[in-house]
Amino acid sequence: RSDIKMQYKQLSVRDLKLSDAGIYTCEYGTHKVHTALHIVNLAISLDGHFLQNEVPKLILTQNSPSPLPDLSITLFDSNNNRVTPEIQKKNLQEYIVNLKKLETMDSGTWVCQIHSDSPLINQNISFAVKVLGFQNPDLERKYATVDSPVILSWHLNSQKIKWKKGFTGQLNWKQQEGAESHELLDFNITAEGQLHETKKSNNFLFEIPESKPESSIEVKLPKVHFNHSGQYQCQLEYERRHAQSKIELVVMKVSANPSGPLSRGASVTLTCQVSGPLAHDAYLSWEPVNGSKMDIKKSKRCEVKLEVTISTAGLWSCHLTEGSDKKISFHYHVEEASVWINNVIIGASIGGSLLVFALGCLCIISGVRWQRRRQRAKRMAQARQHLLENKTCQCQQ
Repeated sequence: RSDIKMQYKQLSVRDLKLSDAGIYTCEYGTHKVHTALHIVNLAISLDGHFLQNEVPKLILTQNSPSPLPDLSITLFDSNNNRVTPEIQKKNLQEYIVNLKKLETMDSGTWVCQIHSDSPLINQNISFAVKVLGFQNPDLERKYATVDSPVILSWHLNSQKIKWKKGFTGQLNWKQQEGAESHELLDFNITAEGQLHETKKSNNFLFEIPESKPESSIEVKLPKVHFNHSGQYQCQLEYERRHAQSKIELVVMKVSANPSGPLSRGASVTLTCQVSGPLAHDAYLSWEPVNGSKMDIKKSKRCEVKLEVTISTAGLWSCHLTEGSDKKISFHYHVEEASVWINNVIIGASIGGSLLVFALGCLCIISGVRWQRRRQRAKRMAQARQHLLENKTCQCQQ
């Protein structure tokens, strides 16, 4: 592993090992020159290939012919930001350093800066870090209204960091924490570095879009139902290690009781409901389009259901708001009953009233007649009794 360049009086050693440290002597005639070779080795765990939220471990080992120096270690990440490491072990010969939890943006070339005053050492050692994971937020919420289409997307950074080692994954759905999980699709990376997806569930109505950005996992719900809400978790697996990203799908629906056109003088109750859960600063609100602020009704924070009773036809909107940002709206048109329908209703009401009045009169007349017949029958019974008593008296005489 060594070559001597006589012209320049140089010794070239390749693939240095820790055991190569020592005193090297160059003899030229009666002249002798001594050089101390101090070797430092930096190793990174998992060969520099990590999943997001994993903690890398650096092992710095040194060997020297003289007493080992006390090294100070400074780290700079791929964005040239200084990183304060946690030194797990330090015994001069070996330093074990734990870094922070990695994010996908930490991928790139890092620098380990080594310094010592005696002997004087100022050395920068660069090393590569690749972090495979999702570019989505840790917890993402997606909002949809009933019967509308929605696309759920998870963006991987495998193309960005040129990740060529194989990984697999799957997408699962469950309605809430603790509920049964359903596998919707699984995926893997091909030899060309492309993602290949396979649909697993035939009982759940969803599609895999054909055109999509590279390194993305997508499912499309063509027509969202209220019970399609819940947690959609995409899980990535590499060498028996896992990383995951979750999207919470919140679905909104609106109903009216009674349904149908609103007649004059009647009222209807509009109900707006979301599947939840909501953020701590989220609330629902009903408001008429082109109406006044006095007509707006708001729910309490985090309430998932809001009702409003109205007696005026028109277009009403239910909004889901987080802070000052309207996340989703559902418009509901309350139709006004036609004039002839109102006339029929009024006529039916008047006719019904007259019918009730007539029935009441008929009942009164029938009652009076029944009372009179009852009294007449009573008088006749009394007369028969009286005649019977008179006949009895005549027989006794």
